[in-house]
Amino acid sequence: MSKLLFAALVASLAFTACKSEKEAETAEETTTTEQTETKSADTVVEGVEIPVTVLNANLATEDNLKAVGMSDEMIAKVIEAQPFLSMNDFDALLGDTANKEELYKAIFVPFNLNTTAEADFKMIPGVGDKMAHEFEEYRPYTSVAQFRKEIGKYVDEAQVEYYLNYVFVPVELNTASNEDIKALPGVGDRMTHEFEEYRPYTSMEQFRKEIGKYVDDKELARLERLVYLKQ
Repeated sequence: MSKLLFAALVASLAFTACKSEKEAETAEETTTTEQTETKSADTVVEGVEIPVTVLNANLATEDNLKAVGMSDEMIAKVIEAQPFLSMNDFDALLGDTANKEELYKAIFVPFNLNTTAEADFKMIPGVGDKMAHEFEEYRPYTSVAQFRKEIGKYVDEAQVEYYLNYVFVPVELNTASNEDIKALPGVGDRMTHEFEEYRPYTSMEQFRKEIGKYVDDKELARLERLVYLKQ
């Protein structure tokens, strides 16, 4: 009887060990799969792997800036200088910061598609001479849909959406569609409603007065660069 009990005990221990090993292997496979899935969430543009979400430097908080690896000294400078009227201003503030290409994968000030110099588009990670030329070729842009259509001739939908992290189409305050207003950097449903609420606008001064009821002077200056009025 004791021999039978001993044999059963050994078999039980062997089974438990085997089960634990299998669970460990499964956990490792799951972790590897999750890491692969997280990595696949990034966008690859012209051989450059870039996170889907790109932080707008004008909306960044101190915590955001720490997360992208900025020093305390640089963080203070960025917060003080917000809002940047252009990516060129942000780039100049950073000075000789090492590896700007890597930094710009995480943080940027979106370019105005209708006014940015062709050469400046190449600051966008993964954008070379050819794509910078195509961005400039189809001006003037009147809507995000137009950008999607024209640039979609050269790249797939995922890459077009990736580019929209880095560019915007300025909107005409009295005629822009709800969709195009919401496509502006940092403009959501609430602010889109306020933009539309005060139509028709007769001057930019009216825009400043009405929208200034909801945001501070810095945010108002940021929003103002995204819109225009037909003369």
